[in-house]
Amino acid sequence: MTSTAAPSTPASPSGPSAEPIRLVSPAEHTPLTTQTPGMERREVLARPGVWIGLTRTAPGSTSGWHHHAEMETYIYVQAGTARFDFGPDGADSCLAGPGDLLHVPRWAVHREANEGDAENVLLIVRVGEGEPVVNVAGPTGRAG
Repeated sequence: MTSTAAPSTPASPSGPSAEPIRLVSPAEHTPLTTQTPGMERREVLARPGVWIGLTRTAPGSTSGWHHHAEMETYIYVQAGTARFDFGPDGADSCLAGPGDLLHVPRWAVHREANEGDAENVLLIVRVGEGEPVVNVAGPTGRAG
């Protein structure tokens, strides 16, 4: 059963008001965002303080090294198995599969690899301000 009632209005004219719910269809996703070699990134929605997108990595490919500057990044693996390399000299890694969620802290240099036979599909949510992607030559070295 659906309701046909009009939306409620705030109790006072100075009270909070909600924007309408917005549907973003796949036709609205755009590749017009910073790209990193070895993956295809599509921006789904960008607003002040948040960036949401999808990344696809073909089987056998590895992305270039990059970070997300001042943005905290949350990566939900929708399909495939993704290896994330990070840390000093890129020596640390983790393997994530469907249903896994990763948190990539601000400024964490990393890259993604797809060692599987199927395409990786990742839902990306970034929170913060500034450039959502900064490509770099490689990971930082060990202190020493």
